[in-house]
Parts: sequence; structure tokens; C-alpha cells
Amino acid sequence: MSSLSFAGKRPVLADLVPGSLVRDIALVAGGAVLTGAAAQLTIPVPGSPVPMTGQTFAALLVGASLGMSRGAASMLVYLLVGAVGVPWFQHGTAGLSGASAGYIVGFVFAGALVGALAGRGGDRTPVRTAGTMVLGNLVIYAFGVPWLMASTGFDLSTAFAKGVTPFLVGDAVKIVVAAGLLPLTWKLVSGRRSED
Repeated sequence: MSSLSFAGKRPVLADLVPGSLVRDIALVAGGAVLTGAAAQLTIPVPGSPVPMTGQTFAALLVGASLGMSRGAASMLVYLLVGAVGVPWFQHGTAGLSGASAGYIVGFVFAGALVGALAGRGGDRTPVRTAGTMVLGNLVIYAFGVPWLMASTGFDLSTAFAKGVTPFLVGDAVKIVVAAGLLPLTWKLVSGRRSED
């Protein structure tokens, strides 16, 4: 694994793709597109104005795979392009209004945090990956819940009951999947690189 270190900083998965500027632009755009596609996987949550979507999972995977700067940039592209009218938020919507918009703003900061932690090895083992994803989810909720309160007039306990609690089981499943997927990817990549 030491052959995968860059001057004391561990690489993220995107660092293993050859190239530089063109690679980074493609990866940032690709992460935004992946998140937009995942946003179309929606499940309405009874009693909540916020649907369950695949975009949170995609945003956290993009952050972990691309690293802090590219992960945050990718989520910022997703946010800005959707805000100006590209219909790639949940249910093919656009614009930064409504109950879910705060969660999307949180993706930018979660992408940065998860990317920074991945750059420190936070995606190399199942336990570390789970911890990284939990922290990323907390950041998303830290932006999503206040926005939900402001857009609906809910008090904190109601916003928590409608904007966090219904999603905890789904978040746990996504975290388990990520905790298996990212370390497995690193194991495969490390095995291939040691064969070269």
C-alpha cells in the first residue's frame, strides 16, 4: 500500500486515473451527472415533503472517490446547474426551492468532508468507510433540516421527525453498501497495481 502514497497524502480513487486537468474536469462533471441520475431514483416518504432518493448515496461516493476538492467541485456543479434550470434534482425538478434544497446544498460540504477523510484513508476499511459516511450524512442533515424548517415552518422536532428519522434505515443500508464497496475497490486496485 505504501506505493500508493503521494508525499504523505493518500490518494483517492480518482488519483489513479491518468491525466490531470482534462481528467479532473471529466471526473467532476461525471460525478455531477451520476448524482443527477441517482436523484431520479425516488421513493416518496409518507408524511414527509422530502423523498428518499439515491442522490445522497451518489454524493457521498463521489466525495470519497474524487477527494476533497474534486468532490466538493462536483457537488457544486450539480447544485449550480440544477439551480439554473437543468432538471436533474429529484423527480426531474430544477431550482433551489422547496423542502429538499438544503440537503442538496449540504452535498457540497459533505463531498468536501468525505473527500478529505478519504484522502486520509477513511475509505480503506469497512469500519473507517462507515464512519466517513456517517459524518457525511450528518453534514447533509445539518444543512437539510434548517432549510426544511425555513421552507415549511416546521419546528425542530417536527423537521427532525419528517426530515431525518424516516431516512435513517435507508442511510444505514447505503452506509453498509459503501463500507463494502469502497474498501473492496481499494483491494482490487491494490492487487492490480502489485501485479504490474
